[in-house]
Amino acid sequence: MSFIVDTNCGKVQGVLLNNGTIAFKGIRYATAGRFEYPVEVTGWQGVYDATNYGACCYQPRSFICEKENVKKVFYYNEFRRGEKYNYSEDCLFLNVFTPNAKSEKLPVIVYIHGGGFTGGCGHEKHFDGPIWANKGAISVTINYRLGPLGFAVIEELYNETGRAGNYGLYDQLTAINWVKHNISAFGGDPDNITIMGQSAGAMSVQYHVLSPLTKGLISKAVMSSGGGVSSLMTANKPQKQFKYWKSIMNKCGANTLDEFKRVPVDTLFKVWQENKKGTMGGGCSPCIDGEFIVGASHKLVKQGKQHDINYLVGSTSHDVIPPILYSMANKWCDTNDNAYQWFFERNLPGDDHGAWHSADLWYWFGTLDNCWRPFTEKDYALANEMSDRLVAFAKTGSPNINGYVTWNKGSKNIITFGDNDTTVKPPKKSKLWTTMFTNHAPGE
Repeated sequence: MSFIVDTNCGKVQGVLLNNGTIAFKGIRYATAGRFEYPVEVTGWQGVYDATNYGACCYQPRSFICEKENVKKVFYYNEFRRGEKYNYSEDCLFLNVFTPNAKSEKLPVIVYIHGGGFTGGCGHEKHFDGPIWANKGAISVTINYRLGPLGFAVIEELYNETGRAGNYGLYDQLTAINWVKHNISAFGGDPDNITIMGQSAGAMSVQYHVLSPLTKGLISKAVMSSGGGVSSLMTANKPQKQFKYWKSIMNKCGANTLDEFKRVPVDTLFKVWQENKKGTMGGGCSPCIDGEFIVGASHKLVKQGKQHDINYLVGSTSHDVIPPILYSMANKWCDTNDNAYQWFFERNLPGDDHGAWHSADLWYWFGTLDNCWRPFTEKDYALANEMSDRLVAFAKTGSPNINGYVTWNKGSKNIITFGDNDTTVKPPKKSKLWTTMFTNHAPGE
């Protein structure tokens, strides 16, 4: 059967998935040269073949054997074992998942993956075939530039144009704009776009909802294990990164920007990895560029600069530094009258890692069948509830739905998804601190 839609860019051919949804994979949403800002794709010739995923951005795992790397093996086994990925600097692709039926004005969820701004892609196992389309929401996952390709801050460029860095964030913004301009052809509502992210993806979402460039573009936002209020996770001025990136350029054997643009990508990543800074992203992180990011996040939140939209925020019990991520989400709900908070503490079957960083994604996406774990009826019921609530939130701005416990806004009304029935009850602070010091959560 042919699955073709006619977008503003031209016709697109999709493919039927096993879960009954239609996937349009690997749609090119923008083009960009190295250290250049993206240009949105506005058209193509013929029928675009969207039956296979596009290339991921180059990242550290592109150059190693993950299953033999002790530091990476947990997430490899969880999300990537048995899969093959292509890597390229030409990586600005997105994926659209729709119901297998003609629809109109469905809410749209655009998901921004995590990975410390240095890894990941939009089609790992847990993202492959979100159940949301079967529940009445269009879903979109995206690739964007990572590591030095996405976040190098070069003084020469700054002096020429007045900005530098944040290429990965501008990629995300361009993807959201492409969705705005084309999603109606897939049955989506361009005026009802929810953005969602986890870890660095949640931080990205927060940058978006604090940016003047996304005013009126986003209707709701979801931040998992990374969003909230904290001075620990905020961008710095680009000038603080000039010296570092100049040293990386020189160590790559490049004396000019043009030479740096031509450095082989494996050399670029090797030099960067050998000279990482001890900060988020190893020196590859967003900066205050004055256009997309206009100030320190925690200060902007206190000034009320965040978009006046509804939010879902939360973290997991065996997260990365659980008390801090929990507190960040809680402070966001203290600051925003229109925010709902959750806490995820389901101990995933199959090992003793508990509710580790990213564990909740299997449940939000409803993709448990893609996983190796011996999930039980409890897990499927929990995934059904969490994905139901997420789709309801995307539709109406409220995660409440008949048949489930009522979830109210505010930092005192925290809903807990765990081993027992869902409850509206915050976790004990002592449990968070105990989890921190007995934490099995693997890092990536």
